[in-house]
Amino acid sequence: MKHIKIAAGLAHVNYGNIAGVVKEAVEAGADYVHSDAADMHDLKNLQLMGGHQIIQGIRPVTDKMIECHFYTETCDRLFIEKLADVGTDMLILPAEHFIGAQLAYIINYCREFGMKFGLTLGCYTPLCFVEESIYDIDRLHLVVHGVDETDGKDNWGWRRSAIDLVKRARKLIDEKNPKCELAIDGGLRHNNMEPLIECNPDVIVLSSAIFKHPDGIAAGVKACREAINTAAKKFNLK
Repeated sequence: MKHIKIAAGLAHVNYGNIAGVVKEAVEAGADYVHSDAADMHDLKNLQLMGGHQIIQGIRPVTDKMIECHFYTETCDRLFIEKLADVGTDMLILPAEHFIGAQLAYIINYCREFGMKFGLTLGCYTPLCFVEESIYDIDRLHLVVHGVDETDGKDNWGWRRSAIDLVKRARKLIDEKNPKCELAIDGGLRHNNMEPLIECNPDVIVLSSAIFKHPDGIAAGVKACREAINTAAKKFNLK
């Protein structure tokens, strides 16, 4: 049975005890730590989250992979170097803002500093934005949350196009770059993810499903791991 990795997403955590909550999540079985960050252009509500200062604070409590998912319109070498200096393992940027020559430089900078690199397809960004870069990235990261079944805060459903998008992305990766991880992110909880697990992702990003589980963080990780494994077994994923 395929081991689909859990990335503990830090969008819904107590930042006053960030190292403690991360330690609890990884000890409960999370495979990666997913740190969301933003500048003043994209998703302003995230602007105080997730950058190199936060990663510096959590790096000492885990040897698991830490990824920085940065919603931004610009990214320079200095930012990449700061992330590398504090032990970030992967930088993920929005595909709609990073195409052409600047993307080539950014990928090379990440390789120079020993970091992996991924691209995000945000809500309604078409898959064609990564047709050229798919050969050279380590992660294709799909944000699948929707616009209807959401309270705009902690609970997000996933949009009607999500399953089709994940299926097409899986096919693209398998044909062009099988070493690239396929991740899905947004609105995923232990009781709704089975249809997306059937599409054979490699990584599931879970935030409120873990950090706001009514029985605590460890219980959230356990519930999600059981749901993922049950679905992977059901659909014979390998």
